[in-house]
Amino acid sequence: MNPKNKLRLLVTGGGSYLGQHLLPLATAVHDTLYTYFHHDPWHSGRREQVDLRDETAVQHLVAAFQPDVIIHTAGSNRGADMEAVIRLGAQHITQAAQQVNARLIHLSTDVVFRGDAPPYAETAVPNPVNAYGRAKADAETIVQAHANHVIIRTSLIYGLEVMDHSTAWMAGALRTGQPVTLFNDQIRNPVWVHSLSQACLELAQNTFTGVINVAGRQVMSRADFGLRMLDYWGIPERNSLTIGPTNSPTWSLNCELDLRLATAVLHTPLPGVDEVLQADGFPL
Repeated sequence: MNPKNKLRLLVTGGGSYLGQHLLPLATAVHDTLYTYFHHDPWHSGRREQVDLRDETAVQHLVAAFQPDVIIHTAGSNRGADMEAVIRLGAQHITQAAQQVNARLIHLSTDVVFRGDAPPYAETAVPNPVNAYGRAKADAETIVQAHANHVIIRTSLIYGLEVMDHSTAWMAGALRTGQPVTLFNDQIRNPVWVHSLSQACLELAQNTFTGVINVAGRQVMSRADFGLRMLDYWGIPERNSLTIGPTNSPTWSLNCELDLRLATAVLHTPLPGVDEVLQADGFPL
């Protein structure tokens, strides 16, 4: 790192929802290179199209750029290649980080937990109930092999400038009369994408290592959160909307995260959904 604390920063998953919001903040401060697979909505800055499942491609990229810090946001929560992207991506990025002695910040999830023993502190042992959660838990184990790592466990990511993917799916389905169910027994800490992005950049420059929960401090059901988002984005169609319990053993229920460590370590505020909406002038 140079005397002005300007980092050589590699961000994987530039096309992800988090990546799209993180990159403008990162490039304003650091020498930033980002990767993407197919989707590159930003179309500017230093970028490379890379399949993180390709070990050689990842090693060559990291060796050439020599980053001080890697923020690994890339992943997948759907599709036949989901588990390979998560596990192999984590493995190849971790190995490359070790080879160049880069600090590694890895984005994980609250659904590494079953959701039957909240609130979850950083010391809680993952016990996922579905393939996505299992792959993310495995990725955490892989990343922990690198001494200079941070694992960020976070929750539902949303923003007020670009609609998040889940809300966009709901809006499209409701507009065409397709059934949508919002679960009132799945409990989460939705996180404002701006807060999460700032926390990633703050963690890039401090000495904390290990697992840290970074999410919004307001705990709410996915149903309440979904309704807030539909209201904010002005989606009036509700005829095909149902609110009810999960009724499935492959969904995590109450994954409330304990934020005491994040509050102690970070200067970045972690406001709840209602705080963020009210600050934007949205009436509740």
